[in-house]
Amino acid sequence: MLNLSSNLQFNKTKSMTTTKLPPYVKAVFISLLIIIIIFFMIMAKQILVPLLVSGYIAMLMTSFCNRLERFKLPRSLSAFIALLLIIMLIGGILFFIFIQLKGFTNDVEANIGENLNKFAIKINAWFDSTLGFDIGMGNGFEIEKIVAMIESGNTNISELLMMTLGTLSNIILLPVFIFFLLIYRDHLLVFVTKVFEKQRNKVLMEHIVSIRRIVHAYIVGAGKVMLILGIVNTAVLFALGIKHAIFFGMIAGLLNIIPYVGPFMGALMPFFFALLTKDSLFYPFAVVVSFTLIQFAESSFLTPKITGANVSLNAFITFLGLLIGGAIWGVVGMILIIPTIAILKKLFELSPDTEPYAYLFGEEDSHWFKRRKPKAEA
Repeated sequence: MLNLSSNLQFNKTKSMTTTKLPPYVKAVFISLLIIIIIFFMIMAKQILVPLLVSGYIAMLMTSFCNRLERFKLPRSLSAFIALLLIIMLIGGILFFIFIQLKGFTNDVEANIGENLNKFAIKINAWFDSTLGFDIGMGNGFEIEKIVAMIESGNTNISELLMMTLGTLSNIILLPVFIFFLLIYRDHLLVFVTKVFEKQRNKVLMEHIVSIRRIVHAYIVGAGKVMLILGIVNTAVLFALGIKHAIFFGMIAGLLNIIPYVGPFMGALMPFFFALLTKDSLFYPFAVVVSFTLIQFAESSFLTPKITGANVSLNAFITFLGLLIGGAIWGVVGMILIIPTIAILKKLFELSPDTEPYAYLFGEEDSHWFKRRKPKAEA
């Protein structure tokens, strides 16, 4: 009798512990978890930004390190060689931008100032004659007032010094994080398998490799697209006779890594430069039309061909992610948010409880209702 009562009590306890939570309770818990993660991302920005950037670069260089290690190179040496290549690549890009920016700045100081004042006077005259009010630029841009407005801001010398030190610390942390992530990549992989111990190791390894391939394909594909767009933009600006065509074309190509916002920013700079340096309005509008056609070709043919369906996020989630990434981490957040959402989508696919969120992030399944219709009729 005692055994029977104890068995009943055990079964009752077991049924209570295995009771599933209602779907709305799970949704509330997941929403609270997302809010906590976003709050943590805001508070730990100084550490998380270089760590996340380093993580993506380490994923990009993992296959290169694996090739070096097949030749019996120590892991620390292969990681150091990969780090040197990354530093040389980024340093070369920054040096190229610096050289182009120096020539552009010299030209602005020599010629653009006078043209900008003439343009401001014309705008002020148009507002005065057409709308009947003065916008305060009858004498052009008064540099003294602009400097006074900047100096009257809330930023003081100590805050500016702290911002500079923060930027330098991020630059120093990047190579350190990359080096350690490349060395301890297998250790981190074992950690992930221990966290998801309920998953079969083979299936889990396939998901992890798939995540690394997604990030690798996204970064390499985005780099190819940016390079092609930079060359095409430069050729178009050369054909239109716009000065500093290489600078504007390559910057527009680099900004393409930010979806939706980047192409607009890339076209804005040569548009205003052509507006201030050319006598005819044909040139600035030709820049806008040309960049629009190039962007249409890129989104319709170039990116699907090169990048393919590696990220496969719908447009709404992409746009919402850009807003959230920009609000949390600024421009860097807008760049990092797309591969981050792609990784979250892959992680959500690991569990049946979070699989609906993976579907929410992905492209629309237009055949879903057709597949459901026979079941409903049956």
